[in-house]
Amino acid sequence: MNALTYPSHLKQHFASDNYAGMCGPAAHWFLEANNSGHAPAYGDDEWTHKVSESLRNLFQTDCDIYFVFNGTAANSLALASLCQSYHSVVCSPVAHIETDECGGPEFFSNGSKLLVADAGGEAGQHGKLTPDAIEAIVTKRTDLHYPKPKVVSITQATELGTIYSVEEVRAIAAIAKRRHLKLHMDGARFANAVATLGCHPSEITWRAGVDVLCFGGTKNGLPVGEAVVFFDKHLSEDFAYRVKQAGQLASKMRFISAPWLGMLQDDVWLSNARHANTMAQRLRSKLETLEGLSLLAPTQANGVFVNLPQTAIDKLQTGGWRFYEFIAGGGCRFMCSWDTTDEAVDALVSAIEASLN
Repeated sequence: MNALTYPSHLKQHFASDNYAGMCGPAAHWFLEANNSGHAPAYGDDEWTHKVSESLRNLFQTDCDIYFVFNGTAANSLALASLCQSYHSVVCSPVAHIETDECGGPEFFSNGSKLLVADAGGEAGQHGKLTPDAIEAIVTKRTDLHYPKPKVVSITQATELGTIYSVEEVRAIAAIAKRRHLKLHMDGARFANAVATLGCHPSEITWRAGVDVLCFGGTKNGLPVGEAVVFFDKHLSEDFAYRVKQAGQLASKMRFISAPWLGMLQDDVWLSNARHANTMAQRLRSKLETLEGLSLLAPTQANGVFVNLPQTAIDKLQTGGWRFYEFIAGGGCRFMCSWDTTDEAVDALVSAIEASLN
């Protein structure tokens, strides 16, 4: 079975939102950049300048913006710019930088250590950090033999599909500031978080105390590329050199940046995220009616986490359904996308129901 011979209900998958293709507005501007003829390379083109200014307008602040190919590079290089090799980064046990970036943050920072802070209780179960958890690990040791904490990294939305409220981000930023730590936000699904919170993007970032945001687009309708946004411009000194050294400086950068214009115009980035979130709610509400499974975490963004019997998992996979089992310590993750249809959700639910019998 291949993509061309899948039954119609299997043309959409739920393994990840990066399975989805490019949305129409992003594709339009991608083609516009292509049809423009020759353009300066390495980010000195009109498209990159326009998008950078549009992002500054979006966040209502002057900030430094860089484009890279993917989220691992965005996180790794951003954290490397905040740390020396003898420093450490505080994160949750399920943080993407801890579990799914192949040591990238440590590699690009020449050895900065990730310190896992388990918040425990409901917050920990939902993949979040708390001020108390940060305080505990930062003050655990202060001697010369311990990697000095320098950064707190949070993921918004979290790896378990939950969302930090504005107040929670502010509280984490407050403890970070008190302990002289910088605050990094992995925003692979930042759009989904903003869509749920209904707040202005500035309220959940720099106004709340975030120093640098890795703003994801690949999971929300872009073909490729993430934006690294430095709200504290002093922290981006020499970041361009890091991007170049890491092989992340696209010569034809307009093909990464131009699609962002389609996302930012008319708030397509938000409408795409809202749709994905709505589809996740549809999926959850239908799964709640089934017996033989249990839902793991609140569905606040576009992911639904489910405990299924192994027999059901095997049946679903044999039937061609794709989903992850290794995310965030167990269970099955079903991700909805900007283009997920009602029919695809209903087909998945029917398949899950059949697999339980």
